[in-house]
Amino acid sequence: MSEELKEELQELLDKARRAQAIVEHWSQGEVDEMVLAAAWEAIIPDHAKECAELAVKETKMGIYENKYAKHRNKILGALRDMEGVKSCGVVDEDIDRGLFKVVKPMGVIFAPTPCTNPTATPGVMALSALKTRNAIIFAPHMIARRCANKTVEYLRAGLKKVGAPEDLIQVMERPFIEDIQAMMKVCDIVISTGGTQSVIAAYSSGKPALGVGAGNSVMIVDETADIADAAEKIFMSKTFDNATSCSAENNLVIQESVWDQTIDALKSHGGYLCNAEEKAKLKEAVWPDGVHINAKIVARSPVRIANKVAGLNVPEDTRFIMVLGDDPVENDKFADEKLSVIVTLWKYKDFDDAIEYLNKIHAIRGVGHCCGIHTTSEDRIYQLAEQAKVSRLMVNQPQCLANSGATTNGMPWTMTLACGTWGNNSSSDNVTWKHMVNHTWVSKPIAEYTLDEEKIFKTHWDKYGR
Repeated sequence: MSEELKEELQELLDKARRAQAIVEHWSQGEVDEMVLAAAWEAIIPDHAKECAELAVKETKMGIYENKYAKHRNKILGALRDMEGVKSCGVVDEDIDRGLFKVVKPMGVIFAPTPCTNPTATPGVMALSALKTRNAIIFAPHMIARRCANKTVEYLRAGLKKVGAPEDLIQVMERPFIEDIQAMMKVCDIVISTGGTQSVIAAYSSGKPALGVGAGNSVMIVDETADIADAAEKIFMSKTFDNATSCSAENNLVIQESVWDQTIDALKSHGGYLCNAEEKAKLKEAVWPDGVHINAKIVARSPVRIANKVAGLNVPEDTRFIMVLGDDPVENDKFADEKLSVIVTLWKYKDFDDAIEYLNKIHAIRGVGHCCGIHTTSEDRIYQLAEQAKVSRLMVNQPQCLANSGATTNGMPWTMTLACGTWGNNSSSDNVTWKHMVNHTWVSKPIAEYTLDEEKIFKTHWDKYGR
């Protein structure tokens, strides 16, 4: 037994390695059969309902209907992306170069998962691990252990049904911080969809790691946008599951000529605009110590946040809360991530100003994660794509419903959004099964070719001489 692990953790690891060894050389057909079996057990309506209900009850975050939809749709979306995809044997053959690659599993994946999406995240990640013949061990957030366990229970039932080793998917019963850190050091790769400290620990573990960055979504609304459509999509995204998604619009940067129109449109969807006094009370409720977010407001209903936590008096039909941003941006705490149905509004004049707002907001938090724009200007889309330090940019879409895959766009379905070097991550991708494989390059000899300096340097020599 490893000196670094408690007996119960060593047992998890040993069972994972034994299970993974069984499927290491399975055929594509066998792999796809177990993926479908595990997925179906997880999304059977009664099973998905139980997972969603338990998630809301246990974490006290989010909205049941949204968690149910997220649980089923994210798993279905991941399945769609994996359908017919080859994850075993020979891939990427290049006859002219005499090359082909053989795709292979990594081994045992260790995956800390968040309390905000406690059933959809392990559901999607487990299927990706199965598709690549890996074993996976989840470390759920302490306040989401029961619902994560329930999800894993259903996934394992699917494996059992088709004769696949159930221990390909396991979960830590008692995910204490010191045990999570110990497991990070003995697995083959860490994929952390947890908070900042979990991601830092993953990258410090000495093992290969993929992590996510902090969210702080910025959405620009320019004067060419369909304001009614933009407001509806912002509302849909901001209120989905009470903003458990790190992609939910956190800041709106609105062109001055459509400022009043946009605010009116947002109000028509249940947006409540705070005055200065209400904003001050809300700030104290959201950041009681001036730094850390109050857990009592995270993913809670807007009326509860406003009336019970902040001591305001907003209408019962309020769906989300709006505050006006103050310049300089760096001095306004509301430019930071809020993890709640609170959105900050900023007014800009020229499009360059909008990009400056974006960069200032992301300098506080969220660089590398995402932004979006409501516009009909192709030039502005490309300008924003060129200048924004983000890994994903959504155009005329509800940010949180689009970033991680949707039936209305081509983004890869995932629950793990990496943020590139901007967000101190090793990838800027939507993390999927493709990040859970190794490749063996196989090279055969080909006819010898020459390295032609005349051809390679011709344009350089024509311009600057030899």
